[in-house]
Amino acid sequence: MTMDDAAPLIESRAARRFPWSVAWIAMALAAVMVLLFLASRVVGGDAFAFDARILLMLRQADDVAVPVGSARLASAVRDVTALGSTTVLTLIVVIAALLLTASGRWRTGALVAAATALGGWTNTVIKDVVSRARPDLVPHLMDETSRSFPSGHAANSAIVYLTLATLVLPMVRGRAVRGTIVGAATLLVAAIGASRVYMGVHWPSDVLAGWLFGTLWALGSWQVELRMLRPRSAFASRSKGRSGRDDPADASGRTVQ
Repeated sequence: MTMDDAAPLIESRAARRFPWSVAWIAMALAAVMVLLFLASRVVGGDAFAFDARILLMLRQADDVAVPVGSARLASAVRDVTALGSTTVLTLIVVIAALLLTASGRWRTGALVAAATALGGWTNTVIKDVVSRARPDLVPHLMDETSRSFPSGHAANSAIVYLTLATLVLPMVRGRAVRGTIVGAATLLVAAIGASRVYMGVHWPSDVLAGWLFGTLWALGSWQVELRMLRPRSAFASRSKGRSGRDDPADASGRTVQ
C-alpha cells in the first residue's frame, strides 16, 4: 500500500478519534462551576439538606455522639483519615521529590514539591476567605481548629496522591496496570474524604469541594509536567543518543525518562 492509498484510511481513523482534549476541558469547566456554586452558597449562609442528612445517617439514631459501626471501624477510619494529614502528606512529597531528583528528574521533583505546597496554601486561603464553621450537628470524634470549607484532607490528599499517580503512569505499561494505579489513588482519596464526614469534622459539601479543588489542581500540575517538563527531558535524551553517549532507550526503542 502506497502513502497515497493509506492517506484516506489515516484521515478516516483521525476523524473517528474521540476528542479527549475537548472532553477534559469540558469536565474541568463543569467541576469549576460546581466548586464556585458550592462556595457561593456557603458564603451566602445557605445550608445544604444533604449535609445534615448524611451526617445523621452516620450516627446512632438514639445517640448522635456514637457513630454507626463497631469500635474497630471507628479506629480504622481514624487510621484512614491520618493518611490525608499534613504530616503524612509532607513526608510522602519529600520522599517522592528526593527520589525524582536522585533519578535525574529534578525539575519534576521540584514541580511536585512546589505544586503540592502551593495547592495546600491556596486551599488554606480559601478556607479563611469562606470562613465556614465546623459542623455542630454531631459531636466531633477528633479535635479540629481550622475552618471547614473546603476540606483540607480531601483537597490535599487529591493533590498529592493523584499527582503522584500521574507521574507513575509513564513508567508502567498496560492499560490494566495504569487503570489500577489511578483507581487505587482515587479510592484512597475518596476514603480519606469520607472519613472526615464519618468523624463529624466536615460537612459532606466541604469534602465534595475539597475533592473538586484537589483534583483540578492535580490535573493542572500534570499538564505542566506533560507539556513543559517531559518534552524537554525527551529532547535531552535524544540529543545524548545522537552525540554517541549512552542512549536511554529501552528494548522497545522508547526513550526512558
